Amino acid sequence: VSMNHTTVVEFVLLGLANSRQWEIILFVFLGIAYLLILLGNISVISITLTNNFLQTPMYYFLRNFALLEIIFTSTFLPSTLYSLLTERKTISLPGCFLQMLLFYCLGTCTLFFMAVMSLDRYVAICHPLHYPAIMNSRFCLQLILGCWALTFLLMLPPTIMTVQLPFCGPNVMNHFYCDASLLLQLSCTDTAFIEELMFIILILILPGTLIVTAVSYGCIIVTILLIPSSAGRRKAFSTCSAHLMVVMVFYSTCIYRYIRPAQRGGQDSDKVLSLFFSVLTQTVNPYIYSLRNRQVKQALKEKILKFS
Repeated sequence: VSMNHTTVVEFVLLGLANSRQWEIILFVFLGIAYLLILLGNISVISITLTNNFLQTPMYYFLRNFALLEIIFTSTFLPSTLYSLLTERKTISLPGCFLQMLLFYCLGTCTLFFMAVMSLDRYVAICHPLHYPAIMNSRFCLQLILGCWALTFLLMLPPTIMTVQLPFCGPNVMNHFYCDASLLLQLSCTDTAFIEELMFIILILILPGTLIVTAVSYGCIIVTILLIPSSAGRRKAFSTCSAHLMVVMVFYSTCIYRYIRPAQRGGQDSDKVLSLFFSVLTQTVNPYIYSLRNRQVKQALKEKILKFS
């Protein structure tokens, strides 16, 4: 460290608002969103675990996806809510690194899970006779473990290199969580190699999983069009369109945030984009993917009647 710099021991996160009034409004909004995320995903996990009719590959993936959603949002939303309520803007260096590691690993795993779930729906709808043989319990477990293994294989190297960088100041980030692109800008050494490595990894992950998801839903839509019953087509399109809307919002905001040309973080628009893919889509996911399903709604009604 040069003589005119001091080693950074904490970072300042400017957060989402500049006025106390907006901080209270955002605290209420994000608090409700976090409660809905927890309530929706815990409901999905408990229902699919305890109901014998929901022990199928689709609900196995949805249960794991719900657990992932809870952990992912819990890496940054509680600290964001605490910051909005108390106006405490600082986060320690180790805490920032841990939050960054969890956020990017869990966020990347979410992309892989969405691709796997779209493949599961493709096999179930386009090849129903072969579905039980293809999506057996062993293969489902291999897909889940593969998502986690691929996530850590891709994300750990750049994350470890980022953690080892020296930070001498300034230490202010215009964000509400520890963002890797902003951390690289604050380092007092050359980070060009890490930035290029992260860009290549994101280019592989985001368009790669998007292609798998888009092709799967494209095949599903073609199969739906061949359904002779108009009522059946409407019902299938209703479910498929809701899934596609969530996928479009999630991917479009992620891609524009992280791999747009000449991207440099730290703008207010980056925080808005991050809210879309890290909070908004996570809030609606359990209701779009699971709780709208007829079998899940029936199981939920039975649970409510039983407890009441």
